[in-house]
Amino acid sequence: MKANRPIILVVGARPNFMKIAPLYDELKSRSVDQILVHTGQHYDEKMSKVFFDDLGLPEPDIYMGVGSGSHSEQTAKIMIEFEKICIDYDPKLVVVVGDVNSTLGCTLVCAKMNIRTAHIEAGLRSGDMEMPEEVNRIVTDALANILLTPSVDADKNLISEGRMEQDIYFVGNIMIDSLIKGLKRASKSKVLEEIGIQKGEYGVITLHRPSNVDDFETLEGIISAMEEIVKENRLVFPVHPRTKNNLEKMGLKSRLEENPEIILTGPLGYLDFLSLINNSRIVFTDSGGLQEETTFLGIPCLTLRDSTERPITVLEGTNKIVGSSKRDIMSAFKGATENANYQKASIKYWDGKTASRIADVITKGE
Repeated sequence: MKANRPIILVVGARPNFMKIAPLYDELKSRSVDQILVHTGQHYDEKMSKVFFDDLGLPEPDIYMGVGSGSHSEQTAKIMIEFEKICIDYDPKLVVVVGDVNSTLGCTLVCAKMNIRTAHIEAGLRSGDMEMPEEVNRIVTDALANILLTPSVDADKNLISEGRMEQDIYFVGNIMIDSLIKGLKRASKSKVLEEIGIQKGEYGVITLHRPSNVDDFETLEGIISAMEEIVKENRLVFPVHPRTKNNLEKMGLKSRLEENPEIILTGPLGYLDFLSLINNSRIVFTDSGGLQEETTFLGIPCLTLRDSTERPITVLEGTNKIVGSSKRDIMSAFKGATENANYQKASIKYWDGKTASRIADVITKGE
C-alpha cells in the first residue's frame, strides 16, 4: 500500500466536467493529492477539450479512451481499464459524478475491490427505468459509500431505498458553482455576435437522448414543432454529434438547413454556451443539467421528456415537462411565452459553495 494514497476524480462525459471542476479546484487549494481520470466515454474536440479549457481544468492525468459502443460494451471497457488504474494507484477514495456509464462502471469496480466511493448528485430519480441513466443512478447509489445530494428530495429518495442517513450528505448543486464562476467570463463571449442574434430574441434547443433522436417519428415531430415555433421566435440549435448523425441518416438535416430562422451550430464551448443560454428567451431541451441552469438563471425551460430526475426545477424553478409530441411542445411554448414573469429560483445550497462542502465531507478525518 502506498504511503500517500490519492483521491481519484472520474469524468466521462461533458456534463461531468462542470461538476468536477469546482471540486478539483477546492481540493487543490487544500493540497489534497488527487488524480483526474477521463474515461473517454464521450470525446470530441468541442465536447471535451474546449470544456476543459473553459472550466480551467488541467489535462487529465489519465485518459482511458474507451470510446463509444453499446451501453454494456462501453461499461465493460470502462471497468476493465479502471480496474488497472485502481491497482496501480491504490486510491483511498474514488469520486464519481452524475449518471453516465462511467459513473456506474467505476463504482462497480470499486465495490469489487473494496475501495470507498463518493457519488456527487446522488439520489436523483426520474422513476423511468427505460432511461439507461436511471439504472446507472440506482445501482451507483446502492453501492457508493458517500452519497452527496443536490436537493432535499434526493435525500428522501435514498432513505426510501434503504440507505442509512449517516451515509447521506446534503451538499447542494455543484453545477451552480461552475455556473456562478463562469457567468462573468461568459459575458465577454462574442457568440451572439458571431451567430448574428440579439439578446432576448431567440430560443435555444438541445437534443441528444436516444428516445428523441433515434426514432424518426419522434425526431420529425420535434422538427415540425421547431418549424412552427420559428414563425414567432428564432431558434439556435447546437447539434450534438449523435443528433447530427441521425438527422443525416433520416434525411431531416436539409429541412433545418433550409429554414433561415433555425440556426444550426456545432457543439459549443462551456462559456459560449452559457452566454447563449443566459441571453435567450426560452430553452427547449432533453438535458438534465440545463433544467437546473435555466432554473438558476430564471429562463423558461421546456423539457422534451416525459419525466425528470430533477423535480425541484419544476416545483421551485422555471422548468416544465412537456414530452416530445408536436402538439404538446406547441401548447407549452404558447403558455411559456405568454407568462413573462419568470424569476430566478432561490434553492438551498445552490449558492456556489457546494465544492467546499463536498471537500469537507470527503477529507474528514485526514
